[in-house]
Amino acid sequence: MEPVEITAPGLLLRPWRAADAPAVLAALVDPEIVRWNGQGVGDLTQAATWIARRADWSDGSHASLAVTGDTDGTLLGAVSVHQIRDGNAAVGYWTAAPARGHGVAGRALDALTRWAFTRLGLHRIELCHAVDNPASCRVAARAGYRLEGTLRESHRYGDGHRHDEHLHARLTTDP
Repeated sequence: MEPVEITAPGLLLRPWRAADAPAVLAALVDPEIVRWNGQGVGDLTQAATWIARRADWSDGSHASLAVTGDTDGTLLGAVSVHQIRDGNAAVGYWTAAPARGHGVAGRALDALTRWAFTRLGLHRIELCHAVDNPASCRVAARAGYRLEGTLRESHRYGDGHRHDEHLHARLTTDP
């Protein structure tokens, strides 16, 4: 699978670049991202390693993109489709603090989902988030992911605690 660029209103989803390391470091020290994504990094070397892993799509198991402003290139967040197998996958995302509350995650997730259905031939994509993270529930709904249920104490988040999760999914046949 070759990295791609995807557009959404006001956004460009693009491959990760080594030059993104300072912005990734700034975003991934945010306590909210660490709490719900557990992806904290401590320095530029760790940020570069984080980027390198996400930029390598060679095994076909994931596609990870930087979410930037379409005019100024400012890093606004990240979105990925992963666990790709047998027509199914999962998605994940985060939004940098200054970009929150502007619909960035929902627009980026919808664009990535449409691309994944069209280009990867997926049938079902799942999204899980902590029940205690209502902002992620709103993102899922805005991106067309229907709530399917609650998974009890299903994942240990960055705060070190197991949380109940909402399971959402979108099918290629959904409107």
